[in-house]
Amino acid sequence: MFTIGDFAAFGQVSPRMLRHYDATGLLRPAVVDQATGYRYYSADQLSRLNRIIALKDLGFSLQQVHEIVDAKLSAEELRGMLRLRRAQLEDELTRGASRLVSVEARLRLIEKEGHMPTDDIVLKHIAPVRVAELSALCKSYEGEDIGPVLQPLFGQLMERLGAAGVTPAGAPVAYYEDAENDQIRVHAAAPVDAGPIAGVDVQELPGIPQAATIVHAGDMYDADRSMQTLARWIEDNGYRSQGYAREVTLQFDPENPANWVHEFQIPVTR
Repeated sequence: MFTIGDFAAFGQVSPRMLRHYDATGLLRPAVVDQATGYRYYSADQLSRLNRIIALKDLGFSLQQVHEIVDAKLSAEELRGMLRLRRAQLEDELTRGASRLVSVEARLRLIEKEGHMPTDDIVLKHIAPVRVAELSALCKSYEGEDIGPVLQPLFGQLMERLGAAGVTPAGAPVAYYEDAENDQIRVHAAAPVDAGPIAGVDVQELPGIPQAATIVHAGDMYDADRSMQTLARWIEDNGYRSQGYAREVTLQFDPENPANWVHEFQIPVTR
């Protein structure tokens, strides 16, 4: 048997934490000396303590921890539960990091208000083009929702074109359409000269009579910088935008998004 101090040391927790677990019924001492009130623990109780700490560190509430450890799950069942919770936390961390990048990009935009040049805008006609494409629904037009949908689509598209022996005839294009329930349909497309291609949709992407365009260099998390430059030019020159921008990938570096180059094309009319 171990004193509360010794057991705490073996379990790498504080005696105060063990007293709290005792008070909540989460981990009772094996023996309590009736004369002194001293708590004593057995080595077998380290197994329950390990489960408690692992579950708590993974974000479960003490009530949830209580229910899980009392269910007496096998080690394999517990490992499966912990792996699932770990995957959820990793996803939350990834989304949190994405939001942080987006916030930093917004801050840079705020700092540059009133100092955004508009002389890089080109007004031009975009010709229709035959494309092979894949599409999917996305819950919003926000970057943190678009990216996880669009990037895998392009990967699948290129894999299927490669399997069919088809080489894209031009730069990849992403474009967007409104869908039901405020969703967005995301299209990953690539110009092709071939006819029907197994596993992808082949169709003509309509031309744009007039498009205000800008070349955006860098990570797409900074896309708002270029989009707001376009917005200022459109308004200052008496135009109205007509729908979402098309994004033409001029340069793609899978290792470093800072090296990406895209052209944004927004349909406009007087």
